[in-house]
Amino acid sequence: MNNIDKNAVMSIGYGLYVLTAHEGEKDNGCIINVVAQLTDNPMRIMITVNKKNLTHDMILKTGHFNVSLLTEETPMHVIQHFGFQSGRDVNKFEKCDAVKRAANGIYYIPKYTNSYISGRLEYAKDLGTHTLFIAEITEAVKLGDAPSLTYAYYQKNIKPAVAKPAGDEAKITRWVCQVCGYVYEGENIPDDFICPWCKHGVADFVKE
Repeated sequence: MNNIDKNAVMSIGYGLYVLTAHEGEKDNGCIINVVAQLTDNPMRIMITVNKKNLTHDMILKTGHFNVSLLTEETPMHVIQHFGFQSGRDVNKFEKCDAVKRAANGIYYIPKYTNSYISGRLEYAKDLGTHTLFIAEITEAVKLGDAPSLTYAYYQKNIKPAVAKPAGDEAKITRWVCQVCGYVYEGENIPDDFICPWCKHGVADFVKE
């Protein structure tokens, strides 16, 4: 029997990034946490994207994307805006004037970021819940020197603490998503439950 401690896996270092794409008249973006440089010549990066994100489908169709590297100055509302709602339901850029287009015609986020990287898709691998994208870097621009936002920093300093219920509410069983803080109430959480905010599965929920 496998001995897998979820807390050990959660200790792997991650960042937080805004991934953007453009298709036809549609612009969209989402939050991802896996970006890594793979090669030097040519310069390539890899990203993994949840299939439930509209941005995922747009990249498959167009083959292009931008990654904006968030900094520790990023407020929670930026994470919520790009990570806790779907581009299928809202236009994430409708009232967003703090954006610019890179040479590839795709938006990047100039505020609360220290760099952006443009990628041209070379390879896509189906990983079940996510797709692994490997892309050649077509542009990389440094915007500032603020430290990059890590997942650990987000958890400790940006994500709001979950309020503890009182009175009769304290008797209700609560399951808290360790990624975004969403609370599911019920004695048992369904095995196939998907967090409506960050799209992570039941494995990322813990019982209070």
